[in-house]
Amino acid sequence: MNYKKYKRFETIKLKDRTWPDNEIKNAPVWCSVDLRDGNQALITPMKIEEKVQMFQLLVDLGFKEIEVGFPSSSQIEYDFLRLLIDENLIPDDVTVQVLTQAREHLIRRTFESLKGLDKAIVHIYNSTSVLQRDVVFNKGKEEIKTIAIEGTKLVKELSNEFNGKVILEYSPESFTGTEVEYALEVCEAVLDTWGASQDNKVIINLPSTVEMDTPNVYADQIEWMCRHFKDRERVIVSVHPHNDRGCGVATTELALLAGADRVEGTLFGNGERTGNVDVMTLALNMFTHGIDPKLELSEMNRIKHIYEKCTKMEIPPRHPYAGQLVFTAFSGSHQDAINKGMHAYRERGTGIWEVPYLPIDPADLNRQYEPIVRINSQSGKGGVAFVMDTVFGYHLPKALQADFAKAIQNISETEGEVSPERIYDTFKKEYIDIEEPYKFIRQKLIDVSEDENDMHERRAEVTIEDHGEIKTLVGYGNGPIDAVKNAINSNEEFLYTHMLDYSEHALTSGSSAKAAAYVQLRPKGSAIVEFGVGVHPNITTATIKAIISGMNRIHQRMKKEG
Repeated sequence: MNYKKYKRFETIKLKDRTWPDNEIKNAPVWCSVDLRDGNQALITPMKIEEKVQMFQLLVDLGFKEIEVGFPSSSQIEYDFLRLLIDENLIPDDVTVQVLTQAREHLIRRTFESLKGLDKAIVHIYNSTSVLQRDVVFNKGKEEIKTIAIEGTKLVKELSNEFNGKVILEYSPESFTGTEVEYALEVCEAVLDTWGASQDNKVIINLPSTVEMDTPNVYADQIEWMCRHFKDRERVIVSVHPHNDRGCGVATTELALLAGADRVEGTLFGNGERTGNVDVMTLALNMFTHGIDPKLELSEMNRIKHIYEKCTKMEIPPRHPYAGQLVFTAFSGSHQDAINKGMHAYRERGTGIWEVPYLPIDPADLNRQYEPIVRINSQSGKGGVAFVMDTVFGYHLPKALQADFAKAIQNISETEGEVSPERIYDTFKKEYIDIEEPYKFIRQKLIDVSEDENDMHERRAEVTIEDHGEIKTLVGYGNGPIDAVKNAINSNEEFLYTHMLDYSEHALTSGSSAKAAAYVQLRPKGSAIVEFGVGVHPNITTATIKAIISGMNRIHQRMKKEG
């Protein structure tokens, strides 16, 4: 790889830059260019009906400025804009934007397409970069500046004949490859020709047409321009970053710190080459800092569906915020941290989202029903516990989490990813649906206290099936669980077991509510420890079933170990 064939574009040295100390506090003016820049980057450009659907999506998302195309470039672009106008599809609070090169016949055709609108942004451009002046146009600085001035004069002339309001936007295309002093000279000439003022502002769009350097360099260029406009109040500074170096989002955020007022970009970063800046990511980055992005992005799955349908493009699974896997953790340590963080968020009730590894609440994007944690061989007890808790409502004790995770890991090492349904089915098989050699039949609990001031002594009658034989066991205790345990341990044919741990909780609410009970048992004189789980609307019955489940697991293990 001959790296010496490349050289860095010499740019400004802004030693007293101020943007590093700034913060983004408000959303910029957003302008979607999906229907122009995004569309021209598609293998199969959108048909008119797809363009209409995409336009409606952009309106629904809250974009107030939408570049609808390059109507002078092709008939379909022209016809699409005419359809929007003729069928009254443009809301009163939305301004459409049209792009054209600063060439006379294209500008005139553009104005023909606008008839019937009460307002529009007319966006003209010509390339100003050192490289394009040299190898594309073979023109000097004055000639290039004249193109911009003449284009502005014609737009101004046609605007005076236009029934609606025209807002001028000018782009020195390839701004990042243009000397900032010359870019400023051309932009000031456009502003003066238009007669820009605080009441008649011009959008000066400073595109990173090709991303040529690190984001801080672009920020320096934007701050330099903002400082040197002779009247900053007559300018709306817009940026249109591309993503050639993979830094489009960072470039834009730093440009906003440097003074930009407006951002042109696309949904999910669709655009020429490596794409435009991703407006979705930018807006949601602001959202996660507590800033209103001024876009409605809560229906992420719907947005993805329409975008993919219209563009025939697929959103990568790791795409920020929108990708299928961005809220998914396979790592055991990540899963454990997410599990604990979600519990803390619910318990603390502060309303402030602070969950490890999840910078945004998936529910805010209407993705709360998608799996945050997915289980494979890299997962641990935290991930399995998270699935059992959030999907099925089982709050497994820590020791049981570790025990059950081993069973799931054995499956995942053989089969790969394990679905939540498979995890639940395995849990039932391992801990709940064990009925050999003991099976619960029924129970009866009687309060036998003679004095209401005494401890409430209970009599438990537990009927079980033992190796096919029906037996009723009786025990007494100072509470239902104690009485049940003593009843089961009263049978000399059973292994006497110590209950090391016990917990229970409600699984569901309402009239059909069920309870889950968990026990940890150790047979007398043995180091074996096993778990049992019982589920039943009656908590005492759930506990009895949990004890019998644990006894069955002990029996199976002792039989297996000889």
